[in-house]
Amino acid sequence: MPAYDNMPAMELYQPVQVEDALSLASRLADRGWLLGGGQDTYGWIKDRAKRPEALIDLNGIESMRGIRETGDGIEIGALATLTEISSNPMIRERYELLAKAAAAVASPQIRNVGTIAGNVSQDVRCWYYRRGLDCYRAGGNLCYADTPEGQNREHALFNASRCVAVTPSDTGPALVALEAQMVINRDGGQRVVSAEDFFVGPAINITRTTVMEPGEILTAVRIPAKWANAEYFYEKVADRNVWDFALVSMAAVMRTEGGNIQESRLVCGAVECTPRRLHSVEQAIQGRPRNQATADMVAGMASAGAQPLTHNHYKMPLMDNLVQRVLTA
Repeated sequence: MPAYDNMPAMELYQPVQVEDALSLASRLADRGWLLGGGQDTYGWIKDRAKRPEALIDLNGIESMRGIRETGDGIEIGALATLTEISSNPMIRERYELLAKAAAAVASPQIRNVGTIAGNVSQDVRCWYYRRGLDCYRAGGNLCYADTPEGQNREHALFNASRCVAVTPSDTGPALVALEAQMVINRDGGQRVVSAEDFFVGPAINITRTTVMEPGEILTAVRIPAKWANAEYFYEKVADRNVWDFALVSMAAVMRTEGGNIQESRLVCGAVECTPRRLHSVEQAIQGRPRNQATADMVAGMASAGAQPLTHNHYKMPLMDNLVQRVLTA
């Protein structure tokens, strides 16, 4: 049996300029591993489930830190920690939804180190996959969770497509609700992708959870002014209040006029591999008051079309009840 009490040997690069990091990422491609807070990284490597040849430590790149006001909102450096985001006065005042989502991640110790880029980029948490079994996501031909004997209490209700794991990101649903833009750099270029398009499901790419390609680095997250000071709702339902992943979460933003909802975005977490927009609910509540009557009108709409597994039927009423809370809180 191999020894798992120490880290495997690998090269370490510590660039201080984005350009140097991009050059390294481009040259190493799949052989390199981008390192920020490291909260997900070290478990993978220590357990030998991932075997990169080199780590590219981004922590020395000051331009990827900080939270800045822009002409149309704010820009958050990819290395901003979750604690910095949850405690930042500007975010707390204008974009409280994101502050609440960041504050819901894991524990204070993890939030002090974990970054916004890491939280949205982390891989799925299915224990079969994490333990090194040859499931579909790992290149095999079976989903161990999607079997009669599988342990799938935390898994997906929608759009499974071979892999039934869900997104573990707490900040992802909030960023999708806020119409955030993800700034992705590569050697010689840059692209900006909406948060809604940043996350991808297994039907598109079963080996990755985002649109990020080898050689690319997420350098910043932009939040537009459109939803500043809107009405917000965020709730995360988990087995424990700290150090746990969501069973179901809900992030919502709304604009009301004359007591009626003019525009809204409701996004559910932990029910599929990507944050799930509740388009049908958004359309149904437009122009209606935020009250119990509206909540009753859309009862059951959020979970419509769900395909529950053996042990996760409970997520359907959780989704529906969170929509009720959005409209009556």
